[in-house]
Amino acid sequence: MDIKYEDIKKANDAIKATDIKGKDYAEVNQRIKAFRMVYPTGYIHTHFFDLKDGVCTMLAEVGYYDGDKKIELGTGTAQEKEGSTFINKTSYIENAETSAVGRALGMCGFGIDVSVASAEEVQNAMANQTDERKATPKQVEFLASKYIGENLEKLLKANNITKIEDISLSKASEIISKLRGGKNHDR
Repeated sequence: MDIKYEDIKKANDAIKATDIKGKDYAEVNQRIKAFRMVYPTGYIHTHFFDLKDGVCTMLAEVGYYDGDKKIELGTGTAQEKEGSTFINKTSYIENAETSAVGRALGMCGFGIDVSVASAEEVQNAMANQTDERKATPKQVEFLASKYIGENLEKLLKANNITKIEDISLSKASEIISKLRGGKNHDR
């Protein structure tokens, strides 16, 4: 199969990008379309690399067959944690697979004008980052009133932080809810 840079460039020019914070990212479905334009009979294989404790790591292989010979063009891996985002509450395995495919296609040159990361990966990373927001001042005040001295030291150590203001919003909510017997009105 005689593929040239121009063939991949033409396929990439057909990709519809998604703007995320001023940068264009190719979605995985667009990378797959571009790949199929260049390699209509190519393969995309995915495999579980690891699946334990609610964490799925997928491997994707992309290539084509030259007769009986398998020609691998690129690989990609991705990892997702069950429940880490709203969509990962039910579809973390599918998300890992999609991201691995997007990365493998990126390694082949499909949809990488700005980044190897796909639009889905960037959006997922941003969603995970918002989960790590700091506790509200009201939450910090409540926790500071409950955790003093040795108990405060234990709380800081358990959460790998140096001061109570560094506790995450989600962790503060969880602790306050437990302290209040399952009811958290202190956000």
